[in-house]
Amino acid sequence: MSVVIIDYGSGNLRSAEKSFERAAREADLGLDVLVSNKPEDVANADRVVLPGVGAFGDCAQGLRALDGMYEALDEAVHQKGKPFMGICVGMQLMADRGLEHGSHEGLGWIGGEVVAIKPEDKALKIPHMGWNELSFDEGAHPLLADIPKANVYFVHSYQFKTADPAHQLATVSYGGDVTAVIGRDNMVGTQFHPEKSQAIGLKVITNFLKWKP
Repeated sequence: MSVVIIDYGSGNLRSAEKSFERAAREADLGLDVLVSNKPEDVANADRVVLPGVGAFGDCAQGLRALDGMYEALDEAVHQKGKPFMGICVGMQLMADRGLEHGSHEGLGWIGGEVVAIKPEDKALKIPHMGWNELSFDEGAHPLLADIPKANVYFVHSYQFKTADPAHQLATVSYGGDVTAVIGRDNMVGTQFHPEKSQAIGLKVITNFLKWKP
């Protein structure tokens, strides 16, 4: 059994790799964690993780630059229903489009757009950076099982506005509600960085690795 973290030139790959390895080891899941830019590794994986740091358009372009990766992702996630997790911009790429420095096409897996965060309190700074408390309904999703409404770590200026409110699984308060977790079917995404969110982040990763959609 394996989980592949996609390397497309954008992401905290070493930090994510170490966190997923630790979660798999401590939960005794017997999972191999592989960082790869090869479509065949995505095709052969049991679970797929897409990290992302930077601007939406740059990340989308970097992913498209990997020959065959879009097709491999579509087959693995859509056709075969393998569990998929997007992190930060990797989560945002699931949208129809991102509106950061123009309009850029996303994967179109979860309806919605990635738009600028505009806090009602003008004293709040953008980017939204640092620790903030998750807010979600009990039983919202297996990814959030046994997770306290504790602080997790964010660094972002844009957020995913889902077309269907049911796909927004958790928020944080930052001059208004800001999307923190999204999901549908076999796909989930966190705007926060679980690999930087200490014990809570490790539990989120463990939940993903155990999740059977």
